[in-house]
Amino acid sequence: MTPKDQSAAAREIALRAPIIPVLVVEDATQARPLAEALVAGGLPALEVTLRTPAALDAIRAMSAVPGGIVGAGTLLTPEDVRAAKGAGARFGVSPGATPRLIQACIDEDLPLLPGAATASEVMVLYEMGFDMLKFFPAEAAGGAPALKAIGGPIPQVSFCPTGGVTPQNAPDYLALPNVICAGGSWVAPKDRVEAQDWAAIEALARAAAMLGDPVA
Repeated sequence: MTPKDQSAAAREIALRAPIIPVLVVEDATQARPLAEALVAGGLPALEVTLRTPAALDAIRAMSAVPGGIVGAGTLLTPEDVRAAKGAGARFGVSPGATPRLIQACIDEDLPLLPGAATASEVMVLYEMGFDMLKFFPAEAAGGAPALKAIGGPIPQVSFCPTGGVTPQNAPDYLALPNVICAGGSWVAPKDRVEAQDWAAIEALARAAAMLGDPVA
C-alpha cells in the first residue's frame, strides 16, 4: 500500500460522515455499546486514541460492531501501528508524520491519515503521495481561516481538522472546499459514557451527522 493508496482509502472512510468521533476509552467493557450508539447515530468511522491501557481492547470490541469502521488514533511509533493493526484497526491517524511511522503503515497495509499543521508539512506529505491529511491541532494552528489559506495555493489536498473542533465551529470547517470531515470528541462526553447513557450519545451522533447537510 503506497501513500497514494493510503490516502485514497483514508478519503473513502472520511467521506462516510461529516464527523469522526475521537474517542478516549477508559473501560473496554463500554466500547461495544459506545460504538453501537455512534454507528446508529450515523457516524460509522470511529477513532480510538491509543492514550489509555484499554484502547487496544476497545478497538477489538468495536471492530465487531456491524457497520462500524474502527481506526486507531495517536499513532506515534511503528510499534503502535503493529499493535493497532493486530487489534483490528482498519485505519490509522497520527498527530504528525515521520518516515518510520509512514513505512510501518505501508508494511501493515494500514490506511493512514497523517497530521500536518503548516504549508511545508502539507507539501512534504503531498510530495510523498498523501492528498488526504489531518489538520492538527486545528484551532491552535489557526482554525478554519488558516485551513482556508492553505487551500489557496494547495487545493489538491483535503483535510480532516481535529483539535478544538466543536459543534459551534465545525460548520465553519465543513464549509471549506478542502475539508471532507472533522474529528471531534463532543459526541461521546465522558460523563455520558460513564453513565452508559447510550441514547444520549446516539442523539449527539445524529446531530453531528447532520452537520454535513447544507439544510441542517
